[in-house]
Amino acid sequence: MNSSITFRLSFPECQTHYVNVDMHIQGFSTQKQLDVKMPVWAPGSYLIREYAKNVERFSVQDEQGIDVLHEKTDKNTWRIWTEGQDVHIRYSVYAFERSVRTSFIDAQHAFLSPVGIFFYIDGHLAHPAHIMIDLPPAWSKISSGLPKIAEQTFYAENFDILYDSPIEAGNQDTWLFDVDGTLHECCMVGKADYDRDRLTADITTIVREENKIWGSNPNDYYLFITHHSQSGSGGLEHLNSTVLATPRFHYANPVTYKAYLSLVAHEYFHLWNVKRLRPKALGPFNYNVENYTTALWIMEGFTAYYDNLIIRRCGFYDEKEYLQQLAQDFNTVYNRPGYTLQSAAAASFDAWIKQYRPDENSHNTSISYYNKGAMLAAALDTKIIAHTEGHRRLDDVVRAAYEKFYLIENRGFEEAEFQRLAEEIVGTDLSDIFRAAHELVELDYNRYFHAVGYELIDSNQENKTLSLGIKTVNNDTRVIIKNIDRDSAAWQAGLSVDDELIAINDYRIDGNGKAIDHVLATVQAGDEIRMIVARDGIIEYIPVTLQYANKKSFVIQRMESASDEQRRLGDIWLSL
Repeated sequence: MNSSITFRLSFPECQTHYVNVDMHIQGFSTQKQLDVKMPVWAPGSYLIREYAKNVERFSVQDEQGIDVLHEKTDKNTWRIWTEGQDVHIRYSVYAFERSVRTSFIDAQHAFLSPVGIFFYIDGHLAHPAHIMIDLPPAWSKISSGLPKIAEQTFYAENFDILYDSPIEAGNQDTWLFDVDGTLHECCMVGKADYDRDRLTADITTIVREENKIWGSNPNDYYLFITHHSQSGSGGLEHLNSTVLATPRFHYANPVTYKAYLSLVAHEYFHLWNVKRLRPKALGPFNYNVENYTTALWIMEGFTAYYDNLIIRRCGFYDEKEYLQQLAQDFNTVYNRPGYTLQSAAAASFDAWIKQYRPDENSHNTSISYYNKGAMLAAALDTKIIAHTEGHRRLDDVVRAAYEKFYLIENRGFEEAEFQRLAEEIVGTDLSDIFRAAHELVELDYNRYFHAVGYELIDSNQENKTLSLGIKTVNNDTRVIIKNIDRDSAAWQAGLSVDDELIAINDYRIDGNGKAIDHVLATVQAGDEIRMIVARDGIIEYIPVTLQYANKKSFVIQRMESASDEQRRLGDIWLSL
């Protein structure tokens, strides 16, 4: 290939949160014009983020430094009339959004999310690229999953790989360790209280457990980038790396440390599930528009099921701790009235407009395909274990799917063929669970848990606590409604989000909630109480007919009446 694309990055004023980019395009002599485009979204994070909004000072010159004609043709596309000559495209990117999916630059370091830094030439996503990075004098390291071909120079085989390879530059703490022949690197950014040896040992345990599930590891090298801050958290998967965020003091607390390990397990699981085993809609990617799929309940939901299960298998969670984590998925879904309106598959399809754009009514209209998918995965796993008398489980299904659709056929799958393969592996009909992902009728989950000697119980079932069905926030001395549950007492009475609560039954309401608690403790369901609110500066008097709270509090526990066979199968399900 005679043509080449080279990016040179520099940080002359990193404290102002900018990176300067020189994109050198050579050898496209047969094309009189080129369209260069900035992606609008990041794979793994299903939201149009409009990365081009951060591009400034876009200019184009030929090799002699003479300006080349160009124009912006839409929100993320610039057309350049190259007339076949080589050009330098120079621009700056503002980067000051802390998250695992957006770039952030300050005087201490630069985290570069490639989809928001690098343009691609329309029609040439398969073209390789070289990336040269000029570090500020105070910085000493660059960490990336991209192959390093020279000092501070990296190579991307194509733009799909470039966009899937985040870059960390600064003075991060790094160390290497081998797990089953794959070299792993930890890249720790920011001050935190972690223990290198402990992390290495625990991550090694997680990696080995996941290798066992999938049968092989496709990477020779894998990079963990962890950003530490006061309160940030989250993760985003990549082909041979992941970016994690965790509060800097979470390593010292056993509960939050295990949560970090679960995050590690989740994102590492994705190197197979999503990055390689994937639905057809998720690759090759169209970086210019939404890429719709109903299968995120498998990709994210199965991963959300396995993350805590892997922590259990590794011995970090005891049985009680694991069951509490699994029960939390049920509590999260069933305490959102939206579960009656949105299926797991619909939540996946609408991720682009709902999952990452929550508002005050989101809990009434939607669910998370993470939690609901984990519930469905638990039903699938326990059904498989019970039907095969413990000889098969969900591990066998995902491993077979990985081998068929990725290793052998190297393509994305349709949900129907994933289901057919699963049924071939297990030898039984699984349509009840796959159908439930697309419907609003809920499964009887105890049908599946009982088969392995466990039961799902709502400990709030007999609770007769009265509730308005609202959540509030304190704004100085004012109490403001933040959201209202569908069909609750407040919903039926016409209370509204952003109402300021003034009084209840003639008692002044203040931030401690004692007036509301007192009134609810002295009345009965069906009684009418008087609320005074301020709505947009106008006083409103609103009668409210009280109802019992309908919040769930699920626990999962062993059945006292379980047979020996049920107990044996349950031991297989939660075995170490």
